[in-house]
Amino acid sequence: MSSKFLGTGVALVTPFKSDLSIDHEALAHIVNFNVNNGTDYLVVCGTTGESVTITKQEKREIIDTISKANKGRIPMVLGIGGNNTAQVIEEIKDTDLNVFDAILSVSPYYSKPTQEGLYQHFKAISEASPIDVILYNVPGRTSKNMEPETTLRLANDFKNIIGVKEAGNNVAQYLKLLKNKPDDFLVISGDDDLALGVVLAGGAGVISVIGQAFPKEFSEMIRLGLNGDAKKAYNIHYKLMDVIGYIFEENNPAGIKAVFEVLGLCRDSVRLPLVPASNHLKDKIRKFVANF
Repeated sequence: MSSKFLGTGVALVTPFKSDLSIDHEALAHIVNFNVNNGTDYLVVCGTTGESVTITKQEKREIIDTISKANKGRIPMVLGIGGNNTAQVIEEIKDTDLNVFDAILSVSPYYSKPTQEGLYQHFKAISEASPIDVILYNVPGRTSKNMEPETTLRLANDFKNIIGVKEAGNNVAQYLKLLKNKPDDFLVISGDDDLALGVVLAGGAGVISVIGQAFPKEFSEMIRLGLNGDAKKAYNIHYKLMDVIGYIFEENNPAGIKAVFEVLGLCRDSVRLPLVPASNHLKDKIRKFVANF
């Protein structure tokens, strides 16, 4: 398996100032905080980065800030996806991908294509992409599950489709992928609560939300899992278990931004239609961080 994407990747948030413009200083600080504390790779402008409310110009500026902060220290993955296949391909062709090691492309949302439609969508993306592609299956947000048979068909048919971020919170589906995948194909957990179990079952790691707030602990947990040290890994998992639940209790990324605000890394601001975490949730997060 590609060692570039073994371990902990983090789906970076996009910090905003009080006027909802991008806080580039906070973003650079978050990147350094993760690189310096064990995160293995960065995912830029994914859905946790509120990509659907980011303009094209803002996306270019975000890429520039993250790239300058990272300074090539760890691999980077760029989120490019959507439910307009032609538009996704156009963005791939119009983006300077030289600083990236792969793109992460979410399964088409709202349109609810058939499995053949999903296959043809990612086939077109694979053929257009000059770099590796990681599929992203998140049926809770797209309203359509990409079945393991479709993922494995893509894995076998296209050399540059190197992995899948699987986020269906479905243990049986993870196991089916792990059992039948090509040897070098990466099954990456997109579920923070299941990530350790997936790794112990043969997964490549995780693209995490909570990992960017506790990079030292979370990446160590995944590293222990990859080394088969389940007992030590689960000791860390149990310490993080409550906050993993908290950050997804209302919406993502409002939850993780509430954690960041407590940690002093950025404001809790999000763009509509999202709203900041409730005071009730913030109180629970504050208590967790104080006692961590």
